Amino acid sequence: MRAEVAAGLSRPQKELPPKYFYDAVGSRLFERITRLPEYYLTRAELALLRRHAPELAARLQPATLVELGPGGPSKASILLDALTASGGGVAYVPVDVSTSYLEQLQATLARRHATVRVTPVQADFTVSLPLVRAELSGPVLFAFLGSTIGNFEPAEAVALLRRVAVTMRPGDRLVLGADLKKERAVLERAYNDAAGVTARFNLNVLTVLRRSLGAEVDPGDFAHRAFYDAGRGRIEMHLVARRALEIRIPALGRFPVAAGESIRTEISCKYDRAGLAQLLWAAGLAAVDWLEDRGVFALAVAGRA
Repeated sequence: MRAEVAAGLSRPQKELPPKYFYDAVGSRLFERITRLPEYYLTRAELALLRRHAPELAARLQPATLVELGPGGPSKASILLDALTASGGGVAYVPVDVSTSYLEQLQATLARRHATVRVTPVQADFTVSLPLVRAELSGPVLFAFLGSTIGNFEPAEAVALLRRVAVTMRPGDRLVLGADLKKERAVLERAYNDAAGVTARFNLNVLTVLRRSLGAEVDPGDFAHRAFYDAGRGRIEMHLVARRALEIRIPALGRFPVAAGESIRTEISCKYDRAGLAQLLWAAGLAAVDWLEDRGVFALAVAGRA
């Protein structure tokens, strides 16, 4: 974290990795975001999963579900219900950087799915994916949902998907959730809700820096800003300094921020079918199915190319 924060705050466009949003407070705020009227992504993806999970499970007959960065038990439960209904034993392997979150998720799913073997893996899958394919009962369904793939620059997204691809065998599948390109107003409303929950979520990353690294920074000195960059096809979320200031972090130094200068905290790339197919192909994967909710959201199902 020290290395990533120091590097990010030293760049011409200052930035912080979005994974640091998700402390206990940040996770609760994000849960609230998913229920906001403006934030359509979670509702659209859940609807697609409910509609298509039984068909996917029946066709693929997976024995193991591996989920990267599980956003909560709801999506996993839909998939696990479908997998168990299709017959056979089922194992669930959630992969996340937070041990405490994995423990909480395991306890929740143990109550809901008593017959499922839950084996959490603590790892930062943006760096490595420490899964031994021979230890996973097959076929395996990998899931990367929530349009989290959009939080990565294209080269980073390809590298991440390639880690999945090299773990896969013939017959394994990846189901990838992706938000689709649409009207600017719809996209920008989703990240600028009227209740200000997304703004509090964004500003909370500074509180994480204060607690985790001892950073001297006042969240009140920053304002939330989120906008759609049509040229790059992505939402960018920033914290904009209300005045000239310094962020001081013990052992890392001082990072001056000019009035009006911003720290980018998240990108959220939006896709179309061709763009996502190209991304998968670059990672050694081939899209075999495309499940779409009326131009709003899509699930791409892919196997090894």
